[in-house]
Amino acid sequence: MTLITPGSLTLAEIKTLSDTHVAIQIPENNWARVQAGAETVARIVAKGEPAYGINTGFGKLAKVHIPDDQLAQLQTNLVRSHAVGVGPILDPETTRLIAILKIASLAQGYSGIQSESLRTAIAIHNAGILPCIPSQGSVGASGDLAPLAHYTLALMGEGEVIYKNQVQPAAKALHDAGINPLELHAKEGLAFLNGTQVSTAIALRGLFKTKQVFRAAILAGALSVDAAKGSDAPFDPRIHEVRGHLEQIEVAKMYRDLLSGSEIRASHLENDDRVQDPYSLRCQPQVMGAILQQINAQSNILHTEANGVTDNPLSSPSRAMSSVAATSTPNPSPSPPTALPSHAPKSVALPNAASPSSLTAPSAVSLHFLRRTQASTAAS
Repeated sequence: MTLITPGSLTLAEIKTLSDTHVAIQIPENNWARVQAGAETVARIVAKGEPAYGINTGFGKLAKVHIPDDQLAQLQTNLVRSHAVGVGPILDPETTRLIAILKIASLAQGYSGIQSESLRTAIAIHNAGILPCIPSQGSVGASGDLAPLAHYTLALMGEGEVIYKNQVQPAAKALHDAGINPLELHAKEGLAFLNGTQVSTAIALRGLFKTKQVFRAAILAGALSVDAAKGSDAPFDPRIHEVRGHLEQIEVAKMYRDLLSGSEIRASHLENDDRVQDPYSLRCQPQVMGAILQQINAQSNILHTEANGVTDNPLSSPSRAMSSVAATSTPNPSPSPPTALPSHAPKSVALPNAASPSSLTAPSAVSLHFLRRTQASTAAS
């Protein structure tokens, strides 16, 4: 059982919870917050004064009063009416993440749901039951109403789910797992449908895949430099400190680390009269640094969104731009670099360069990068 702290999930924790099925629980103090939220809704209902979506209709029916004995039916009807998504269902990883994000949001106690309703959502996740959520139908920043309706519908024992690797009626899966279907109370339909957990989950899965591709691209780029007997001089830290872009500096170091000790580099260090390497080899830090800048910016935005309740930074250009600016600010007044190296391949020796090896180029490439990749994988 993994304890998740609502509002404080890290991207690493989110990725783990998405990649594999992990049973979860929330801290005990969160249950008191959930109960306090439910009591707030109860007081509103008891007053009888109009409160949108609690004892009134929705949209143009906001002025229509709903009797107390029909408040639960109002929320049930809301879910059923919005479960109109289309297209292929979302993959298991994304669906798991939607459940985690929704549970974490509700557990902060600001949505007014009953403790029992949240316990049902957690139990269904822990049982490994995945609601079948169509991939199309969201209204995005206004709320992932349709996909979250399909999620909630499954918790109510309606619609379809994936359970034990089979698509089956939600009612049957809940029965087999020994879980009573969710019974909505006042405002709970709104609580489950409002939010951008689906958009956030899809974006996070894209971010995780992008990071994986980025790592592979860095390895492939360094491998290309070595295989083409390119120079590591363009990766000299003094060059990139002049530009002052943090991610470019970081990426240049990645290439230096990967090429450190290259037997190929050492073998041709004194025997290459090329003035400079092709652009595709020597300007990798500039290109990949810009990509890393965007990855970092989106990581900040999505981390905030994943830990939010109703706020949606993805829909705020100003917040998005401020996040990008924060990651792209150059180092203030970098120190003047000492004599910059020539871009000629023989100008700068690799740190700790090994002596020329009798290995053929392909063998040296394979062995060197196998070691580096294994070390990188172990570290991550």
